[in-house]
Amino acid sequence: MMSRSCANLLDLVSGEDFPNLGRTINRLPRVMTVPGIISDFENDDSRSDESDEVVSSVALERRIIVSNQLPLRAHREPSGATWRFEWDQDALVLQLKDGFPSDVEAIYVGCLKADVDLSQQDEIAQLLYEKFRCVPTFLPAEIQNKFYHGFCKHHLWPLFHYMLPLSPNHGARFDRSMWQAYVSANKIFADKVMEVINPDEDYVWIHDYHLMVLPSFLRKRSNRVKLGFFLHSPFPSSEIYRTLPVRDEILRALLNSDLIGFHTFDYARHFLSCCSRMLGLDYESKRGYIGLEYYGRTVSIKILPAGIHMGQLKSVLSLSDTATKVRELKEQFEGKTVLLGVDDMDLFKGISLKFLALGQLLEQHPELKGKVVLVQIANPARSRGQDAQEVQNETNVVAAKINEMYGYAGYEPIILINGPVSTLDKVAYYTISECCVVNAVRDGMNLISYKYTVCRQGTPALDMALGIDTNASPRKSIIVVSEFIGCSPSLSGAIRVNPWNIDAVSDAMNLAITMPEAEKQLRHEKHYKYISSHDVAYWAQSFYQDLERACRDHFHRRCWGIGFGLGFRVVALGPNFRKISVEHIAPAYKAANSRVILLDYDGTVMPQASINKTPSSEVISILNSLCGDPKNIVFIVSGRGKESLSMWFSPCKNLGISAEHGYFTRWNSDSPWESCLLATDFEWKNIAEPVMKLYTETTDGSYIEHKESALVWHHQEADPDFGSCQAKELLDHLENVLANEPVVVKRGQHIVEVKPQGISKGIVVENVISTTLSRGKPPDFVLCIGDDRSDEDMFESLASAVTNPSMPAIAEVFACTVGQKPSKAKYFLDDTVDVIKLLQGLASASVQPPKSVHQVSFEGYL
Repeated sequence: MMSRSCANLLDLVSGEDFPNLGRTINRLPRVMTVPGIISDFENDDSRSDESDEVVSSVALERRIIVSNQLPLRAHREPSGATWRFEWDQDALVLQLKDGFPSDVEAIYVGCLKADVDLSQQDEIAQLLYEKFRCVPTFLPAEIQNKFYHGFCKHHLWPLFHYMLPLSPNHGARFDRSMWQAYVSANKIFADKVMEVINPDEDYVWIHDYHLMVLPSFLRKRSNRVKLGFFLHSPFPSSEIYRTLPVRDEILRALLNSDLIGFHTFDYARHFLSCCSRMLGLDYESKRGYIGLEYYGRTVSIKILPAGIHMGQLKSVLSLSDTATKVRELKEQFEGKTVLLGVDDMDLFKGISLKFLALGQLLEQHPELKGKVVLVQIANPARSRGQDAQEVQNETNVVAAKINEMYGYAGYEPIILINGPVSTLDKVAYYTISECCVVNAVRDGMNLISYKYTVCRQGTPALDMALGIDTNASPRKSIIVVSEFIGCSPSLSGAIRVNPWNIDAVSDAMNLAITMPEAEKQLRHEKHYKYISSHDVAYWAQSFYQDLERACRDHFHRRCWGIGFGLGFRVVALGPNFRKISVEHIAPAYKAANSRVILLDYDGTVMPQASINKTPSSEVISILNSLCGDPKNIVFIVSGRGKESLSMWFSPCKNLGISAEHGYFTRWNSDSPWESCLLATDFEWKNIAEPVMKLYTETTDGSYIEHKESALVWHHQEADPDFGSCQAKELLDHLENVLANEPVVVKRGQHIVEVKPQGISKGIVVENVISTTLSRGKPPDFVLCIGDDRSDEDMFESLASAVTNPSMPAIAEVFACTVGQKPSKAKYFLDDTVDVIKLLQGLASASVQPPKSVHQVSFEGYL
């Protein structure tokens, strides 16, 4: 199968155009039809024969949907030699196509629900692509077993549902070979996607936890691929997720997506918390959209529960066979109130807990015996092994016990139907049931309640089968739903329960049975209004709108990949935001007669993670070399106090130091410290310090730093979430109590600082430049390097100085931030190591004998 990204090679072939199949897209031709190459279009009898060997210049917009399984049903013919395929209408990835415009083509990539012989795989792959636009990923048997039944179902699935492998009998322990199979399977999926994608134009939508590392493989193949991911299972809290040995690899792989979707805010919150705690990433909401900044890219977070396919469900409701089945069930359960459960037979669906709650109901309300029936449809387990069999055995035992205790001849309180059960039969059971009980202890979404509500809305044919007056009888339904499943937040009229609390579930069942009809009607109307307007088409359309928004600036950024393996990520920067190098600034540095060099300390000259903050001998040597050049004025501009800075840089006699964000300044070791404010009242400290002490006592890991001009509350050692929350509260508190004081309260990187008004690093820039002007040496070269929010004030002041018409023009200005992030600086360096190399290169240039700029070699400093 040929990639559309190779379409330019097909320009060598001449031919006529395909007929117009949809909206015109101005782009390269797609894929030609020649022997051995699969056509990119479905067979169409109306197409002329002359188009069989031509290239198309008109194409449909395409969206590539990747899931573990293709939305197909496979049937082997009785002869055993051939296969027959049909759409699986129940597959969500097929139903979501209703949310796409009519002129959008969907391509499906996934595994086939069949074991196809190796000799038939190529033939079947071509057939599926031509007829269904499906690209099968045939995984080797060993990889398939370890990938799906091993890592996915016996490790990720339990862990994401809050089950820790505390013992070999309580979940599967991490197996490195299963993880390797998971990665290998994801790579095979990536290979198949790349066979059909045009990375510059097509959108890719990846589904669920089976393919969480696929974004890394695709992003590595194309830095600008338009990539969305939706997780259909819960995402566990950080306390659970952090036990996963490959936690960082999966998080970083997911962050290679442009948009990550979750069913509920809880799942998104847990994911963001993991990114914050394990990767140190911050997130923020901008105009209603949550975004994570990751190496210059913004990874958007989408929160929207999936919906159901209204059209498909209504078509089943309108069938005459459905009405017949409804009539049969109505006669079977005449005079009884039917409670319904429809669940997969797995550990987390809480079926046995539901049975125990019914037993409790009949124990406490003997009058309901013979009048209440719980019909439980049990779909086959999706995984195999001892766990699934144990759940099956437990379910059968509990059902038999309840029926024995509370049943009698002709009456069984629990009717357990082991599936599979057809969609038509399920719809009939939904229609005749007074209450739907969804009692899962943990579930990603669970659409059973949605389907039940739509079926209870009914149709005229079903009303006739039920003997209901269509006009006179109001629609009513009631739902008992676990608070631990994804659909719960959207069902505001449901009775929410803790499935572990048998008494509470029993009381909820009794409330559902005895609830007044008018209230059932109101609850039903509320649910139906939401479900009918938030169907699967709405969900898919909303996701793609956000994906388009997240990808719209792809071609306005410069992108390149860094890192190896699953640590790969893409750096995306604005067109004018470039990495600075010695070669870049050496000519301007050598040509200048008056230079100003302004350097932040922590995070710029000294790594943030360093425990010992004393500058190294290498740093002292470089600074002395720079200060020894009579053309240079070199300043350390820091938020630290003057005492520690004086002690650390005592060997640098000609180094200027600006301490406490510019409150104190000295030009060299022999000059006195000057304060930018001659007289300052610090009585405000008596107000601010008690407030800070209160938050220090209640926030483990925080502390107060006392400066002559400021007070700083640090929380970098505190819990990330709690520290951030306390910092925000402290900021508000201090702003209130200091509203009438001549101070400003600012929040920085893991700090909250109170300092006098008018103090900032920007003032230092203004003072240094104005002083050089007054001395008759206007600077023609300025280098300013910093890493945090306070350094942005320096960059802003430099920009103002350059554009100020009253000041002499500065020939060359290099404002540089440390780290690839949004900044007012036009240049960046990756880390403090790069900063030292840059300064070392300039220091070497300062001490070298005069020579042509082009003869200067800085290779040793790159």
